[in-house]
Amino acid sequence: YMTTATALPTERELRFIQSQRIARMATVDKSGRPLVVPICYAYHGNNLYTPVDTKPKTVSPRALKRIRNISSNPNVSVVVDVYNEDWDKIGFVVVHGAAEVIESGAEYRRSLRILSGKYRQYRDMKISQLGLPVIKIVPTRIVSWGSI
Repeated sequence: YMTTATALPTERELRFIQSQRIARMATVDKSGRPLVVPICYAYHGNNLYTPVDTKPKTVSPRALKRIRNISSNPNVSVVVDVYNEDWDKIGFVVVHGAAEVIESGAEYRRSLRILSGKYRQYRDMKISQLGLPVIKIVPTRIVSWGSI
């Protein structure tokens, strides 16, 4: 497993991470098979939070592959990127980190408030009242490139 020392983004990386609306999160199962899913997220207090929301799923939230993967291997990577036909304007930030699932407590409630503040859709679905899990990612390494 990766080190648990928290990595902090530069001011530029932080502005970029906070300005984007979508990212991709990679997890790995116990057999080493990767899974990448698009996520909505919020970065707050040196952690990245992404909820399991009410969009249609074929299994219960706690049975989702990404949740099972994190349970067996907490190492994840999140890519926040921007594309432009002018390749001088493309860039990305990759946040490598240790993930855990939170479902209660002050940090959990705060993460839902922050996510609802960033995304109208979460306010509309009243995500803070649904008791759904939130994935918390503590950054251990941050890498960036390009025009962020």
